[in-house]
Amino acid sequence: MLYKLKYINERGESIEFKGNQYDFQEPIEFKNKTTNPFNLIRFEGFGEVGADVQLQKAPFQDGSTHIDTRLQERNPYLEFVIVSDDWSNLSNYRKYVSSVFNPKINGRFELSFDNKTYVLDSIPESVPFFADEDTVGRSQVVSVNLICPNPYWKSPTIEEQPTFEPLFQFPFEGAFQMGIQRDLRIINNDSDTEVPIQVEFYGPAINPIITNKTTGEFIKVNQTLQENEYMRIDTTEGKKSVVFINVETGEERNVFNWIDLGSTFFQLQIGENAIEYSADNDIQGAIVNIYWQKHFVGV
Repeated sequence: MLYKLKYINERGESIEFKGNQYDFQEPIEFKNKTTNPFNLIRFEGFGEVGADVQLQKAPFQDGSTHIDTRLQERNPYLEFVIVSDDWSNLSNYRKYVSSVFNPKINGRFELSFDNKTYVLDSIPESVPFFADEDTVGRSQVVSVNLICPNPYWKSPTIEEQPTFEPLFQFPFEGAFQMGIQRDLRIINNDSDTEVPIQVEFYGPAINPIITNKTTGEFIKVNQTLQENEYMRIDTTEGKKSVVFINVETGEERNVFNWIDLGSTFFQLQIGENAIEYSADNDIQGAIVNIYWQKHFVGV
């Protein structure tokens, strides 16, 4: 099976493997080289991941009651060999590999096969380990251990549910309807788990509220969203936030303290989710965009 595996750090530096060999993303000083200096030996930890099964046992109960299951961190491992024409180039390649897999910088894997691509956020656990060079200083084996605090593979792009649903494409003839303006969306989450959402709700709106009617959960802000503002909600664990943003200046107004006490930073359940947006005033024609990423336990 033909595959492409690419690691990209936050600075945009990357290394790409294809099939059994990798296509080196060369910095400026390597532009004149025509051969690929690295061969991929193996990569592990991209499928299996441990799970913490949480059980509860009552007095005199046979067996236990399953409460929840949480996936542990993922630990990918890469091993490849540098092949160079002299010791000087070998040293340059080592330096670049250390820069790409810098443990002070976050990164991500991109794995592509069968016309599908998946991404996995990762952090190197240490500087890459370089084994002994060969006797003439032209090849060297490299190993890299990484950790993925979020163990899920994700879709590479953000899925989107815009407010306006187009009904036609140009050219057209005869009577037509321009589109459907919606205050209720049906979102199908075909992931392997619940996923967080990001919402953009454009004003004006008094006490705007986003509700997952499938679960009954909602997020309500007891504030007035002005005409020149939009509300941005993020329900991602560790990044939960609600802010009002001025459309013209980009200035943010933190309204976290104005969230209704009954609110929940809900996630999309597996399967269909009926997401409704409303307010205490007429918001017919309001623009509300909803974004999410698919999550998978393995690929």
